[in-house]
Formats: sequence, C-alpha cells, structure tokens
Amino acid sequence: MSFSDRTLQCRDCGRDFIFTAGEQEFYQTRGLQNEPRRCPECRAARRSTEGNGRARVMHDVICSNCGKQTQVPFVPTGARPVYCLDCFQTVGRR
Repeated sequence: MSFSDRTLQCRDCGRDFIFTAGEQEFYQTRGLQNEPRRCPECRAARRSTEGNGRARVMHDVICSNCGKQTQVPFVPTGARPVYCLDCFQTVGRR
C-alpha cells in the first residue's frame, strides 16, 4: 500500500498538522486503525499529564550506567538500576 502525507486538523488547538507517509506506515504496522486527532505538540502535552489532569511528577536521578543526571517519572527505590534515555535504549531492554 502506498502512503502520502496528509494534512489533519488538531482537535485541541485547531492547527493543521501533517500526518506523514512514514507515520501512516508505522500506524499500519502496529495495527492502529485510527489516525491521530491531535498535533504532536498537543499529544506531548497530553502525555505529560496523568489521567487526572495533574502534571506528571519527575524525579532527579543519576544514571546507573553512565553517571549522567536525568529525570524519571517514578520514585526510584534503589532495588533496580535506573538509566538515562540513551542508556535505557541500549542496556535497559536486554
């Protein structure tokens, strides 16, 4: 199936945004049938809040792998290592 970029309108802010051919292909490979209804900025804003509308609380931590300071959306207990995003993508999914 061939995809082409489509212009959609965000239901939150009303701005037009592009639903790229690559995004459409990604949606298809994941079995997602509904196209996005929010622009990337509104999706990110919505993701950063919890279900009850409060902002997500982030906690400062030091990456167990590289020592870089980062933030995570959970309270680290010390029982397991905590990684920055870069290290998690390479180490955390083993």
